[in-house]
Amino acid sequence: MYLRNYPIKFKRQVVMGRYIADFSCNAAKLIVELDGGGHYNPESQKYDEERTKFLEQNGYKVVRVLNSDIDKNLRGVCEFINREVRARI
Repeated sequence: MYLRNYPIKFKRQVVMGRYIADFSCNAAKLIVELDGGGHYNPESQKYDEERTKFLEQNGYKVVRVLNSDIDKNLRGVCEFINREVRARI
């Protein structure tokens, strides 16, 4: 299962306020953020916290997925996203 083939639609690179969400599912009010190594410095972490707070205030749940998890365990990541969607619909 990939998000492009997922029966519940996700959109890529969605502008939300002054932020851009990596993947957004409006039906589930779910944002999936893909995190690489650049997300672990203090400045990026502060920005991510502010973005998450904004998105949550607008009714979305934000989940973060490491790029390395996608590379090593794509099936597990897809199952995780599926569980999150199903829990919110």
